[in-house]
Parts: sequence; structure tokens; C-alpha cells
Amino acid sequence: MAGVFEVEVDGVEHDHGLEHHDEPNQVSAGRAAPKTEPHARMHAKHKGHEAMHAEMVLILIVTLVVAQLVLVQWKQRHPKSYNLVTLFQMWVVPLYFTTKLHWWRFLTTWFIFSVVTAYVSYRATRKPLECTTPRLVYKWFLLLYKISYATGIVGYTVVMFTLFGINLIFRIKPEDAMDFGVSLLFYGLYYGVLGRDFAEMCADFMASTVGYYSASGMPTKHLSDNICAVCGQPILVDVSEEGIIENTYRLSCNHVFHEFCIRGWCIVGKKQTCPYCKEKVDLKRMFSNPWERPHVMYGQLLDWLRYLVAWQPVIIGFVQGINYVLGLE
Repeated sequence: MAGVFEVEVDGVEHDHGLEHHDEPNQVSAGRAAPKTEPHARMHAKHKGHEAMHAEMVLILIVTLVVAQLVLVQWKQRHPKSYNLVTLFQMWVVPLYFTTKLHWWRFLTTWFIFSVVTAYVSYRATRKPLECTTPRLVYKWFLLLYKISYATGIVGYTVVMFTLFGINLIFRIKPEDAMDFGVSLLFYGLYYGVLGRDFAEMCADFMASTVGYYSASGMPTKHLSDNICAVCGQPILVDVSEEGIIENTYRLSCNHVFHEFCIRGWCIVGKKQTCPYCKEKVDLKRMFSNPWERPHVMYGQLLDWLRYLVAWQPVIIGFVQGINYVLGLE
């Protein structure tokens, strides 16, 4: 109940009651009303978006599954076209985004890599093949592989040190240390993937030109005991001897090769069979040194990352196109 009473003081009547105490509440309610209305309008505008978001997630999952099946079938049925398109995607897609973001350091390294690799690839695809070309090709791509491996390891180490706060010992800001580590990791992985793809293409061209290897069918030349099937050059050091520059390596199929050539063939060129008879190469026996085994695992990691760099942006763009056509926001 609201009590009201009047008091007359100097001819002026004063009302005392709960009505006066209700006025601030009315003012507060009036002030809160404008805040409630936009909130209600926002809820009304986005009403039903839960179902829309569920549709978008479903479209994304279905597209990823279908794209993966299509890519696997394409790679199995038409490996050459798949590798060429993937290589082109790897080369161009990051260029588009980095140009848009003005990452000049990446563009500089990308230009240097493209010029040198274009020259090496040109040498590898010439017929007749010069005797010095195979070793030049494997030297360049093996050097690139080792640099990318070291760069990726340093970048990963910097990222982990930043997460554990070790950067504070050197008075380096966490955001600066993290940016530096992530950049190095990106450079190492990207050029590692791209270099291995170019190396595989060059290895196929050179091996088919030398004549001791054929991707399908029999080789066009007979391999002599003192000839390396990878580069086509004579083997001057016996398997049991210690070479000055490099040793000679014998596979389980008894075919012998320059150690540098067979390592480049297996690691850089991504071949795990004998260049002549296609017998499976035992990589564990070839790389008995435990310090060399991480190179093999790193190569397998690069093969897995190729999908993320080359095809993931295309798939995401395709999903966004489907959402736009269906009117999903």
C-alpha cells in the first residue's frame, strides 16, 4: 500500500509518500528501455541463424570429404596432370595472398627461388641431356631441401621457446618472437614442399632421358655394372672403398650408384625404388645414421602439407561460393 500525507509548511503543501521514491525507478526503467530495444532488434534480425550456421558447417564437411575423394581418385588415375596442377597451385596461390598483403620479403625470396629453379628445370628437360646436369639438379634441390629443413626447425624452436617464455630472458617481446618463429616455419615448409615437387618433375625427365629408367615399361638402355643409372656417368670408386668426394652405394638388388645420386633420387626426387629395376629401396638401411632419418620424416611431412597449401584455399573458396549462391551468411 502506498501511504500519502500532506504537511503544510509556510503555506506550502508538501506531499510525502512512495510515489516520490518510484520516480527514480521510472527514470531508470526509461533509461534501460533504449538499451533493450536494439538488443531485441539484433535477436530478431539473427533469428534462425542457428539453422543457417548448421547448414554451412554441413556444406563444409561434405565438400571436404568429396574433395578428398576426388583428389585421391585423380592422383591415382592421372598422376601427371594431378602433380602438374598441384605444383602450379603451390607456386601461385601463396603468391596471390602475399602480394595482396604486401609481404615483400616473401616476394623477394619467391622471385630468387623461381629464377634459379626455372634455370635448373630448363637444364633438366633438355635433350640431349648434358653429363653435368643431373648432379647440378640434385645439388640445387638437395641444398634447398637442407636449407628449408633447417629453417623450419629453427622456426619451430623459436615458437616453442616463445610459448615457454624463454624470449623474456633476451628481452624480446612475445609478439615479435612469435612472428619471427612462425615466419621461419612458413618459409621452411613452403619452399620444402615446392622444391620437392620441382625435384620430382626434374628427376622423371632426367631419368627418362638418360634411358635407364622408365615410369612405365622397360628401360630403353641396358645398365652396365660400372654405370650409375641416375646420372648415366661411370662409377670410379668401388663399393668397398672410401671415396674422396663421395662413396658408391649398392642397393639390395645389387645395382650400384653414386651415393650422392641415389640419396638425391630417394630423398629429393621422392623415389623409393631402384632407378633401373624398380625394386623397393630400404630407406632405413640406406640412412643408418640416426641424424639422417629425420630428413625422411620431414619429407613425409612436406607431402602431407602440400594438400593444405595447394588445395585447402581452393576448397574453402568453393565452399564460400556455394554459401553465396544459397544465400547463406
